[in-house]
Amino acid sequence: MSEGSPDAPPAHAGSSALRGMGAAALGLLHGHLELLGIELQEQKAASLGQLLCAGLALVFGLLLLFALSVLVLLLCWDSYRLQAIVGLCLFHGLGCLLALWRLLASLRRQTSPFSATLEELARDREQLLP
Repeated sequence: MSEGSPDAPPAHAGSSALRGMGAAALGLLHGHLELLGIELQEQKAASLGQLLCAGLALVFGLLLLFALSVLVLLLCWDSYRLQAIVGLCLFHGLGCLLALWRLLASLRRQTSPFSATLEELARDREQLLP
């Protein structure tokens, strides 16, 4: 067989198919990176807003707790001073334990922040693999 015979496949056909697969892979990668970037921005904005609200709630909650504790101590200062202090300590301790328990439960329930990207990658893998 000679190089110019019609039976031989062209030499550039293999490289053309390889270029097509490379372009498809780059297209998939580009789409995934765009999706990852969008999800990262959404997660960052949501986390920042939640952190700000949680910080404000903490500050105002602590101010209220302090004021109520002082009020209870002032009202009970003459007759039940020690019992009031012990009661406030128990109340604050239980509140702390409840908050920690809810925080741990929330952290255990938390889903992956990039679930859409991971689902898209799984779908692409299923389509590409036989």
